[in-house]
Amino acid sequence: MKSTVVRRAALTASAAALTLLATACGGSSDDDGAAGDAKAKADRSAPAGKADESAPEGKALTAAELEKVALAQADVENGEVTTKVPAKDDIAKDQVSTDDEACLPLAHAQAAIAQGEPAANVKRSWTGQTESQSESSGSDGQDMTTIDVNKIMLNLASYEAGGAEQALTALSAAAEKCAGGFTATVGSDELRIAEVTTTAAPDGGDEAVAVTLGVDIGKDANGLMKIVVVRKGSTLASFSAVNLSAMMTGADFEVPTAVIDAQVAKLG
Repeated sequence: MKSTVVRRAALTASAAALTLLATACGGSSDDDGAAGDAKAKADRSAPAGKADESAPEGKALTAAELEKVALAQADVENGEVTTKVPAKDDIAKDQVSTDDEACLPLAHAQAAIAQGEPAANVKRSWTGQTESQSESSGSDGQDMTTIDVNKIMLNLASYEAGGAEQALTALSAAAEKCAGGFTATVGSDELRIAEVTTTAAPDGGDEAVAVTLGVDIGKDANGLMKIVVVRKGSTLASFSAVNLSAMMTGADFEVPTAVIDAQVAKLG
């Protein structure tokens, strides 16, 4: 399948996995490890920014204010937060279209593009890996380790009064109308979404929507991409999640809720 979106997700996750393997094989000095641990503890102890609780309800945050409340490395226990999204992941709104305009909100959410017409928005990404013992063995019978890679693209957007609610309503409507699938175009490449399902949304915000996209990858099962959008006041936090193994095999996966919780908590 020729797809910019799938290929970008897979390559990014693969690079992260290779980096992890290289680090494990190369090792590090005790001094480096101690310094890293100290920095991590210091980062996690730093107070996380929160939205201005005195701001009038419905007031849209500026880009500078969004930067203060957007996810940062100090907010997560695991994984890596990127505050400057690479150009290959920073998809512009005019690069995305769908064969059915009603489905466009879903394509935007998957590509980490803000819904509707926000007053301001910022982007982040988070990549995390977990290791587990593989059920298979190596050629010499040795134990093998499976590295599972998750990636989340985050868009934090603010809206004028009522805009966030309207944008979330439009996304929910798109999930219902496009349950049978649609085709999205990103640049010159196409992504065939075979099915759209609405799933249980997380708690923590004023309201939220969770959607799973089943991507046609030319196998018996569809590759999965997941979208979670949480509204807190006049701000929408949109999470587009992929798992490398799930994308290749069609297996289900859990969106790392700790990342969502950390971002929503910063919104006050």
